[in-house]
Amino acid sequence: MDTALDFAFWITSGSILFLLVCSGFFSGSETALTAATRGKLRSMADKGSKGAGSALTLKEDNERLIGGILLGNNLANILATSLATAMFTRLLGEGGVAVATLVMTLLVLIFAEVLPKTYAITDPERAAARAAPLIGLVITALSPAVAAVRLIVRGVLRVFGLRIEPGDQMLSVREEIVGALQIGHAEGAVEKEDRDRLLGALDLGERTVEEIMLHRSKIEMIDADADPEAILSQALASAHTRLPVYQGEPENIVGVIHAKDLLRAMDRLMRGPEAPPEGIGAFRILDIAMEPYFVPETTTLDDQMREFLRRHTHFALVVDEYGALQGLITLEDILEEIVGEITDEFDVDPEHPVRRTESGDYLVDGAMTIRDLNRACDWSLPDEEANTVAGLVIHEAQTIPTPGQVFSFHGFRFEVAARQANRLTRLRIRRL
Repeated sequence: MDTALDFAFWITSGSILFLLVCSGFFSGSETALTAATRGKLRSMADKGSKGAGSALTLKEDNERLIGGILLGNNLANILATSLATAMFTRLLGEGGVAVATLVMTLLVLIFAEVLPKTYAITDPERAAARAAPLIGLVITALSPAVAAVRLIVRGVLRVFGLRIEPGDQMLSVREEIVGALQIGHAEGAVEKEDRDRLLGALDLGERTVEEIMLHRSKIEMIDADADPEAILSQALASAHTRLPVYQGEPENIVGVIHAKDLLRAMDRLMRGPEAPPEGIGAFRILDIAMEPYFVPETTTLDDQMREFLRRHTHFALVVDEYGALQGLITLEDILEEIVGEITDEFDVDPEHPVRRTESGDYLVDGAMTIRDLNRACDWSLPDEEANTVAGLVIHEAQTIPTPGQVFSFHGFRFEVAARQANRLTRLRIRRL
């Protein structure tokens, strides 16, 4: 009898140990497969890791994955606890229940939960790649039970108005990258310039040409009916190589002139073999003007950049839904949203739109976009309701402020430093 009791004791102890190992495997696998990022797993799979490929397949249906792991984990824990209770009851009588509860709580907590989860979280992708093949077999074996559990869970949640589908609530790739960049910058692993460039590229599909276009009030134009010498002087004095040409009124854009085309035409008229007697006086700007290219103000920057590349042009005029001119945009404007301000030897060097004073305030050009201000000062002012800093102040104030007026919103103090007509040209900003 004692031999039989000893034999049963060791068999039961071995079974409990095996079940604890299984429980630890399920717990660690759950942590690893949940914490592992799809990007790193994809990189490992591309390098030949079959385990990483299996992990990616499992993560495509998180509900099935978690359901299978939890089912296996709970089966192992409950069976191990039942065996321990029976063993200690046989050895100690009714007091064995309390002992079994205490012993199994400690064993499960330490060796089946904390230890495997801690190991898995240190390198979740590698742990997920190692565990995925076996977890896949277990989930396949338990699939009928997992399917039944899923139906019950979805039925209960549907009663409360919640519907769950595979892949729901998963972050998009863009959100994952943005979050990783923000965390990396906060921890010092990613430089601000690198973060801004990458975020700028990611935002091209979310922003429209209206947000970055040069407003029509600042567009430099050429009058098609002007004297040829005046046209030549204006083109030579301009910092731009492409200029819109209007006829009659500035809203009536009839073409776009390139400085090279203008100079070539002038050269032919003044000293070419077929130069007319009247020379430059015979110049007609519409003869060399290119057809204007108009785009809607709601076009995304990503689409507009692709269109620029397809058309082999760098210049477009922006119109609203009624066809009225609103501004212009160039390929350089879009690239500046990624790499920052681009200047050359012909660019006019205006006063910097953001200047910090000795008192710690920031003097900001009212026409500066909120996005550029956020990028320059590493702030997070909202740009949903306005594109420019002046527009944000007017939106929040619900009026056109006068110089000296002060407003506080979004955690900042805004003071109107200068105003021209209805435009706020200079603002003094300080973080509260």
